[in-house]
Amino acid sequence: MSRISAFVFLLISLLFAVPAWAQQAAPAKEDAPNKKSEKPEKPRKLSRREKKELSRRAEVEAAQLRVGATLSDRDRGMSESYFVDGVKYVLLEDYNKALERLLKAYALNPTNAAINYKIAETNLLSGNLKDATNFAQAAVKYAPQNAYYYLLLAQVYTSQKQFDKATQVYTSLIKEVPDSDYYLFNLADLYMAQGKLNEALTTFEQAEKKFGPLDEVSFKKQQIYLKQNNLEKALQEGEALIKANPEEVRYVLAQAEMYASNNRMPDAIRLSEQALKQDPDNPQARMILADVYRLQGNSVESAKQIKLAFASPALDIDDKVRILVDYIKQLPNPAIEQTALDLAAITTKVHPKEAKAFSVAGDLQTITGHKAAGREAYLQAIRLDDSKFLLWQQVVLIDAELNQTDSLLRHTERALELFPNQSAMWFYNGVAHILDKQPIKGVKSLEYGRKLATDNPELLSQFDTQLGDAYHELKEYAKSDAAYEAALGFDANNAQALNNYSYYLSLRGEKLDKAKEMSGKLVKQFPDNDTYLDTYAWVLYKLKDYQGARQALEKALKTTTDATVIEHYGDVLFQLGEKEKALTQWQRAQKAGGASAFIVRKIKDQKLYE
Repeated sequence: MSRISAFVFLLISLLFAVPAWAQQAAPAKEDAPNKKSEKPEKPRKLSRREKKELSRRAEVEAAQLRVGATLSDRDRGMSESYFVDGVKYVLLEDYNKALERLLKAYALNPTNAAINYKIAETNLLSGNLKDATNFAQAAVKYAPQNAYYYLLLAQVYTSQKQFDKATQVYTSLIKEVPDSDYYLFNLADLYMAQGKLNEALTTFEQAEKKFGPLDEVSFKKQQIYLKQNNLEKALQEGEALIKANPEEVRYVLAQAEMYASNNRMPDAIRLSEQALKQDPDNPQARMILADVYRLQGNSVESAKQIKLAFASPALDIDDKVRILVDYIKQLPNPAIEQTALDLAAITTKVHPKEAKAFSVAGDLQTITGHKAAGREAYLQAIRLDDSKFLLWQQVVLIDAELNQTDSLLRHTERALELFPNQSAMWFYNGVAHILDKQPIKGVKSLEYGRKLATDNPELLSQFDTQLGDAYHELKEYAKSDAAYEAALGFDANNAQALNNYSYYLSLRGEKLDKAKEMSGKLVKQFPDNDTYLDTYAWVLYKLKDYQGARQALEKALKTTTDATVIEHYGDVLFQLGEKEKALTQWQRAQKAGGASAFIVRKIKDQKLYE
């Protein structure tokens, strides 16, 4: 259920010497030093405000040194001087020097509570909890009426997870210091931290008797009842809160959530609708209704309510993104897909200047197969905030999937202006240049990106594979072969490297046995892949194994109408003496489009040209 910010007392009471309750209720005490509010394990930087307050307190505490002291004027003056110096070094966060001065003051006046307190506080800040404990105990002993000394001791014990001792300190504080009943709230929080729910409940009830009914206490008691599985008592507290604060929608919504989480759906709907009467645009009420209707199987009404909630600017963008991410985790799921897309569209409409809205919308569009729409959403997110590399990466991946070379080239160039050290983007840029028939530029990008990817062997292998293709286009065959060998050295089953390397070797008529081994290995792994079958067939063709090539191509042609495969089949048939059938296949290849430059001469002369 929802939480109310005013109720974060449990954590505060564990970390701070004067928690939120004390700050709200305690009267100012001019003779009491303020507390620190940081975990003792690690020293922290003091704020300017804290330093100013410590400086003021130093004067007050110096005055305390005179109270009840039986020192000579000289010793009193020296003690005060050391004390003030010590406080100064605390302000400067030089705790070693601070302790040096304070201990000199202590040597002159060991029973002074203020000196003991300041030494304890300094030890706490520097992480010396043992000494902090001893000096804090002494401060309480010498000034049992000073509430802040108890608070420091409680903090020291809490920092050591000695909650029982901290509890005893709060109990003594409430007993010994007049008008300190407001620390009952701290004590109750401490009991809750220990899981002592009955004691916490009793202490909160004591506080209510002293101070009257308090909304925050009712809310805390409600949480205790829930932990005790006493639902009826928790609900009674909730109803009492609503009755005492009829104008407070948050209590109505908290009660509605409690009903919903305990399967009291009619009551949850009743209170949610009550909240909407008070605040018609309240998105939280809509979200509760959406959840209740979903649990009841009423998907239509559930979708209606959540869309109304998303249409409200009052529902935080981060909450919307979190909910959309939950939808993403459930995809693919036809039952929720359209609702998720609608919610993403509403989010971008309501928050047109939030990059994260378009980013998550892009994710949803992409996952549901709407690649172009997903890319446009990512690009809009980039227009609002171009600093997220992952968004650029998503864009160029979609460019590649859609085979849109111009977009891939344009987007990678823009991304590299912002992220020149991202090796992956150089890879995409190199691929884009190769696809754009600019192998020289492709090689330049790939070689540069490869230097940036030395700590990523998998990405290096991808660079090497693409460089093998690019160097082949440039007829730099030695570099091409070396790149493929490097790629296969990392992954001997790299399909792209095995296929392209073996095919280019067959075109050159070189290392045909090696080409046969590589392409055969690939076909064995992917026996129905027409591209790999065509490569294997062409290697066999170059080895003059025309029957083997024919079998591979006929299998490939069961799943493809690619002109190259058809033309190759015609070439094989021609070599086998079936010239009429060869001519028919060449004509098919020409009609399909994308055949070799020799196809017209082959058909016209009915001869094989290679």
